[in-house]
Amino acid sequence: SDMYLYPDLDTWIVFPWGDEYGKVAGVICDVYTPEGEPFAGDPRGVLKRNLKSMEKLGFKNFNLGPEPEFFLFKLNENYEPTLEVNDKGGYFDLAPTDLAGNTRREIVNVLTDLGFEVEASHHEVAIGQHEIDFKYTNALKACDNTQIFKLVVKTIARKHGLHATFMAKPVHGINGSGMHCNMSLFTEDGANAFADPAGDMGLSDVAHSFIAGLLKHAYNFTAITNPTVNSYKRLVPGYEAPVYVAWAGRNRSPLIRVPASRGLSTRVELRAVDPTANPYLALAVLLAAGLDGVENKLEAPEAIESNIYVMTEEERKAHGITDLPSTLHNAVKALREDTIVTEALGEHVLVNFVEAKRIEWASYAQFVSQWEIDNYLELY
Repeated sequence: SDMYLYPDLDTWIVFPWGDEYGKVAGVICDVYTPEGEPFAGDPRGVLKRNLKSMEKLGFKNFNLGPEPEFFLFKLNENYEPTLEVNDKGGYFDLAPTDLAGNTRREIVNVLTDLGFEVEASHHEVAIGQHEIDFKYTNALKACDNTQIFKLVVKTIARKHGLHATFMAKPVHGINGSGMHCNMSLFTEDGANAFADPAGDMGLSDVAHSFIAGLLKHAYNFTAITNPTVNSYKRLVPGYEAPVYVAWAGRNRSPLIRVPASRGLSTRVELRAVDPTANPYLALAVLLAAGLDGVENKLEAPEAIESNIYVMTEEERKAHGITDLPSTLHNAVKALREDTIVTEALGEHVLVNFVEAKRIEWASYAQFVSQWEIDNYLELY
C-alpha cells in the first residue's frame, strides 16, 4: 500500500546470472516523493524534464549512441583490484595478445540476452582497455542501457577473476577511458533534423546551431560530463582525448566531430565525456546546450580539419580555439556561471553536486602525492 506504480515505470530486467537462490532481477525507475511528485534530485527525472523542453521546440526524439570504454585489471589473492593487466593487446587486436576476448564475449552474450543490439566489441588502444558499442536509441533508454551495461561488465569481469573499472585515467602514460556520445535530433515525422544533403558538410542549420550551442557551453558543462578529479588527468594532449573547444568532420583532435555517415545516421559526436559521468545528467546538459544553439539560431565557427595538437598557441587563438578546464576545481567554478546548464540541472541537483565536488577537491588538494615526494623531497 506504500508503493506507487506509475505507467512509465514498468521496465523490469532479469539478469541471466544468479546462484542456488535463483536469478537476479532489477527495475529501472524514477524517484518520487511520498506525495507522488517527481523528486528534484533524481537524475533520470532531470533528463526527462529536459526532454519535455525539447518536445516544445518541435522535436520528437533525442537519440544517443554511447561508446563507453573500460579497463580490465587482475584481482589479487584477496580479490582486490590491482593495476596488472592480463593482455598486451592494442586497437582491435585479437587472441593471443588480447587475452580478455572470452570475457568480452560473455559480456556481449549477456547484453544480447538482455535485449541490447551490440554493434562492436574490441580491444582499445591501451593495454587492458576495451570497448563494447551498442546501437543508438532514445536518450532515456540509452542512459538506462549505460547503467545496465556497467553492472554487466563489472559482474562478468569478476566472474573471470578480473576487475572492470570505468575510471577515466587509471594508469599514467597510456590512454584513458572516454564515453563518446553520438547525438541526433529527430522530428515528429521520423526525419533526422541534423541531415540536409544541400547543407554545408551535409548538415542542416539545426545541426550547425546544435554544434554552436555545445561549443558555447562546453567549458561550463565539463564538470558534469567529467565529474571527478581523475577525469582531468585524461583531458591532456597526446592521448587521443579532446582538450580544445572546436569541431570538425574527419579530424579527431577537436572536442566535437561529425562522423561520415549521413541520412538517418547523421549525428554529432562529443568526445570529452568520460564513463564516470552520470549519463542522465550528462545528456541533460548536452541537450540543453545544443537546444540553446538551435533556439537562438547560433552560428557554429569554422570547422577545424587540421591537427590542433600540433598548432601553436597563437594559431589556436587565431582560429578562436579555447581549452577545456584543466581541473575539477576550475570546472565546478565555471558550472555555476552558466544559467542554461544550471537550469537544466535544477537547483537541488546543482547545489548538492557542487557541494560534493568541493569536498572532493578539498580532499585531493590536501593529499601529498608520490609525485610531489619524488620531485621535491630531495630538491628542497
